[in-house]
Amino acid sequence: MLEKPCIQSRGFKNVESHGKVIGFQVNIRSLYYRGLWLSQLRPATVTVDGETFSGDQITWTINDVTYTQAEMAELGDVHWGLLEPATLTVAKEGGLESGSHEIEVNYTYSCSYFPPVVDTILGGTHKRTLILV
Repeated sequence: MLEKPCIQSRGFKNVESHGKVIGFQVNIRSLYYRGLWLSQLRPATVTVDGETFSGDQITWTINDVTYTQAEMAELGDVHWGLLEPATLTVAKEGGLESGSHEIEVNYTYSCSYFPPVVDTILGGTHKRTLILV
């Protein structure tokens, strides 16, 4: 079951590859009642304890498929549903230390019935304190 906030406490963890910590993950949920096509999403930023990550540092996993932010711009046939969490994987050598972290996720999206200028107010910045164990 998803939590009400955009940033979910479940799924916050470091990511390993070949025995080496290469980054961390945080799950988010769409707050848009219709869900979103991936091409509607604008590139996200993730800020942890004041350090901001963007662009190629972030991948999205939706319905068990991982996409770069650049790939998502071209995918008008892949849907991120309202009840499906997205996993943001952030590349950060060594990951995060155990303990409390201030997490901020910022993303915007377009809607078919709003003019493009409205993109800047849809989505927005979401903040939450999470504990990495």
